[in-house]
Amino acid sequence: MITGELKNQVDKIWNDFWTGGVSNPLTVIEQFTYLIFLKRLDDKQLKKEEEENLMGIAIKNPIYTKEQKDLRWSQFKDKDPEVMFDLFTTPQEELRGITVFDFMKTVGREGGIFSQYMKGATFMIPTPQVLDKVVQKIDKLPLDSRDTKGDIYEYMLSKLSIAGKAGQFRTPKHIIRMMVHLMEPKKDDIISDPACGTAGFLVSAGEYLYEKHHDWFQEEEFRKHYDDKMFNGTEFDASMLRIAAMNLQLHGVEHPSLIGKDALSKSNGDVDDAYTLVLANPPFKGSLDYDTVESSLLKTTKTKKTELLFLSLMLRTLKTGGRAAVIVPDGVLFGSSGAHKSIREELVENQQLQGIISMPSGVFKPYAGVSTAVLIFTKTNSGGTDNVWFYDMKADGYSLDDKRNALIDEEFFEKVFNEPENAIEETKGKCDIPEVLADWKKLAKGEGGFSDRTSQSFLVPKKEIKDNGYDLSINRYKEIVYEEVEYEKPEKLIASIKELDAERLKSLSNLEKMIG
Repeated sequence: MITGELKNQVDKIWNDFWTGGVSNPLTVIEQFTYLIFLKRLDDKQLKKEEEENLMGIAIKNPIYTKEQKDLRWSQFKDKDPEVMFDLFTTPQEELRGITVFDFMKTVGREGGIFSQYMKGATFMIPTPQVLDKVVQKIDKLPLDSRDTKGDIYEYMLSKLSIAGKAGQFRTPKHIIRMMVHLMEPKKDDIISDPACGTAGFLVSAGEYLYEKHHDWFQEEEFRKHYDDKMFNGTEFDASMLRIAAMNLQLHGVEHPSLIGKDALSKSNGDVDDAYTLVLANPPFKGSLDYDTVESSLLKTTKTKKTELLFLSLMLRTLKTGGRAAVIVPDGVLFGSSGAHKSIREELVENQQLQGIISMPSGVFKPYAGVSTAVLIFTKTNSGGTDNVWFYDMKADGYSLDDKRNALIDEEFFEKVFNEPENAIEETKGKCDIPEVLADWKKLAKGEGGFSDRTSQSFLVPKKEIKDNGYDLSINRYKEIVYEEVEYEKPEKLIASIKELDAERLKSLSNLEKMIG
């Protein structure tokens, strides 16, 4: 967890960008990312040079040649601001006509997955002074620690507080963690997010494995799987893809599979039965033309709505037995169109729909006030839905207005996720996540209960859902208890009103006498 001192350091970097004229949050993140990447390249080379000095063996495939030393972080950070800026912006004849920024685009595999997505990257730091200020502050950040560098980048990403196109917005980290803890990623999982954005779900899944199963990382086979095959993301926005790549790299995943395309398009039609776990918050409110959508998705549900098409995509790309936890707008649960009904029937009848967590509408504020839910299901292609668990989440640990102030201590969230059963009472009325996690575990163990429809957590039989036209709205099944309120008889109320009226007239008469 990032400390107050580190937050201050990052805040100062952010402020240097803003006061220097870089005011678009996404641009700030991108420029910060490029500089972090350059520092990491030089750190890798320095480590290789240390090994060369110790072992006496020449470096194979160096990132920088001796002629390129001025392009290295450790060299240009100590130069005058104007000289440093020229190295970034003006091709140097003695450096074969390339700049620091040009070099960054040519690194290849040594730079990890990030370097593959540098096409279209643009240097947008406007002045030598801004570049120098930011470089000096980044140089002081403790980026040698796996945990710290990941936390620093996550904190910077948390400042990305503008909604994107087609209903895209950043998913709150604690909601991502809740979903990851519900699904409990396994050792051999192949995890996918078909609309990965900044890779928050993939990063959180990796952090879960690192925290809960640190011993697995001692095994070479698991480390290889973790580094090369476990994490898969698709994202059509090139800027987001670069940020996702850096986010994963800074969290210890050097070579994830990140695909730069529209997951719903025909170009993604070859991905089939590929993943064992999907974690996602795909874009809502989008609408696509039929001729741009991969045809197999329309067979499950013929629709132009992206939130329904993404569910169809997940069913296609999951292996049999694969699980999914996905955020959907409430309209998916009760929409009356044929497409809405068909995707719900598919989940209930042909797959195993296990849970629906109804979240309060303020979860995504200030970006959007839309009501959402988490769908949890397993692909079986042979049914298996028996009872569906519903949870009516009323509080997520933050105020549900635009300010989203924390209602519980940030550090206490660690107890929420690591000891949910012990955090329930302490967070009651402020955060329902501990009870969500605890109840899900009880269900997995086959423990009884969950029959009280007036509580926040209950089960509904498949037959009842079918009889209700596959309506999955929690309000369809939850019972509301109304407290009986007794009112005074009309005669008594009228008498009370007359008494008040008489007192008013008497007071008015006294006032007239006083001023008369």
